[in-house]
Amino acid sequence: MKDKFENRIAAVKQAHEELINRKNEIVLPGNGIFERYTYPVITAEHTPIYWRYDLDEVENPFFMERFGINGTFNAGAIKWNGKYLLMVRVEGNDRKSFFAIAESATGVDQFKFWDFPIVIPETEDPDTNIYDMRLTAHEDGWVYGIFCSEKKDPNALPGDLSSAVASAGIVRSKDLVQWERLPDLQSKSQQRNVVLHPEFIDGKYAVYTRPQDGFIDTGSGGGIGWGLVESMENAIVHEEKIINHRYYHTIKELKNGEGPAPIKTEKGWLHLAHGVRNCAAGLRYVLYVYLTDLHNPDQLIAEPAGHLMAPLGEERVGDVSNVLFSNGWIADEDGKVFIYYASSDTRMHVAVSSVERLLDYCIHTPEDGFRSAASVKILSDLISKNLNR
Repeated sequence: MKDKFENRIAAVKQAHEELINRKNEIVLPGNGIFERYTYPVITAEHTPIYWRYDLDEVENPFFMERFGINGTFNAGAIKWNGKYLLMVRVEGNDRKSFFAIAESATGVDQFKFWDFPIVIPETEDPDTNIYDMRLTAHEDGWVYGIFCSEKKDPNALPGDLSSAVASAGIVRSKDLVQWERLPDLQSKSQQRNVVLHPEFIDGKYAVYTRPQDGFIDTGSGGGIGWGLVESMENAIVHEEKIINHRYYHTIKELKNGEGPAPIKTEKGWLHLAHGVRNCAAGLRYVLYVYLTDLHNPDQLIAEPAGHLMAPLGEERVGDVSNVLFSNGWIADEDGKVFIYYASSDTRMHVAVSSVERLLDYCIHTPEDGFRSAASVKILSDLISKNLNR
């Protein structure tokens, strides 16, 4: 039995070391907007061995997993002390999610988790599940994390164990280790997709919201909302206005939501968002970008038609298939942009672009004409231009 234990632990450790030290490879030629990378940057297998296994031979003679990890996905992102940090949603086999930070020196590979997961203080009404944290380094000096706090619907009928209610949980930190829990965001509707703008607007905090009638359905919710908040210690959104709408027969006809906090550029605020439509295979999540005014971030000034990124290859397969989701990106001082995205609620990937390229794409790619005839006209004009060169 001792040999079996030692052989298994040696094999598991070797495989783990090879995985976390593997160099990633860029996929070329790409589409000119961004480059994907060959390998996911974080998977369930990236989590430390001492999370998943009891290393005591007496207690675990077969060296089997005691705490199974189902997925690592939907990570917030921040550059911190020269390292690329992801606030990963880690989901156990028990279906409960928690947050853990993984860091990398390169931003594209060799991500390693910190020793312990992040402790999120509970409120008087404890969360059943927490997930999908957006990180914002605000100009007030705090790093804020806004995440979805999910609980069982208290009005669910007897025997209904699926109905849930959502709110936006808020934490803040100065070191990313100790987190202070603030009261959940208050608004007129359920909120499970809220992002904090990094700067004050007229002396107030600004948030991007997604008003929903229910936990799953947006109902009358019209798209990505915008609201002002007096204080994060008692965050109340009294009024929301939709700044990025849903439209029929588009990538976001069912719902859409802000991804990470927008990037400030000389031409405006650059946004990354997700759009959802229904199809025969179920819900399809893709990513898109849009641009808002530099001085009035609630005013849309450019939005290309269609998606920026959609699931490809193995990205289409996972716990919830046909899904790309992003709530984290990092813009370096040299303009390089690391887009961290999850595929199918299972794993994390990275794509690399630049502020210059994303602005060019956003401003100069045609907007949606909302009709097949308009698409044909756009394409025909491009063909004619190219053939007449």
